[in-house]
Amino acid sequence: MKGELKMDVNEYLPLRDVVFNTLRQAILRGEMEPGERLMEIQLASKLGVSRTPIREAIRKLELEGLVVMIPRKGAEVAHITEKDMRDVLEVRSTLEELAVTLACKNVTPERIQDLKTANKVFESSIVSKDVVNIVDADVSFHDIIYSMTNNQRLIQIINNLREQMYRYRLEYVKDARTHSILISEHNDIIKQLADCNVDEAKIVVRQHINNQEKGIVRLLNK
Repeated sequence: MKGELKMDVNEYLPLRDVVFNTLRQAILRGEMEPGERLMEIQLASKLGVSRTPIREAIRKLELEGLVVMIPRKGAEVAHITEKDMRDVLEVRSTLEELAVTLACKNVTPERIQDLKTANKVFESSIVSKDVVNIVDADVSFHDIIYSMTNNQRLIQIINNLREQMYRYRLEYVKDARTHSILISEHNDIIKQLADCNVDEAKIVVRQHINNQEKGIVRLLNK
């Protein structure tokens, strides 16, 4: 494990959720590496909690695909596999195309300005070189598009997949060469939405996700 594992106590959250968030962030940030074992006793000692919330957190992490259970070994941080990545991004691409299709029906100057502002925040986050900040700014940009759909079922489905998509976003932006590409793609998405051009908007978001897939494949094959 890279560095010390520190728990950010939140008085408004149950302990099991605080433990879960702590372990999840450690995995996403790369502080706990793929293949690293999650030892209940060791983690409980590090975080100063009992084994019960650790066990519950590991179970939730397994459901998210961040942890796998290995027979006779126990839990370990899941490796990023090309098959899992393609499966997740295939679903995301379809949902993003649907999102821009619906968003085009609800375009307003105010929402376009919101997207432009969000992309400026994204640009600023790149300067920080903090990959988590960059990803969070990217998520915020896309959340505006989802809200423009006025389809709560679609938003709920996307939110349910959010954590699985997050890990791949994080891996993608670790490559600084992707940053200018993302800014350009965001600007293109904004333009197509502002013009209410459904067909072009779908093409742009499909390419947006395809580029992410290609970028992660390059990282996996290094």
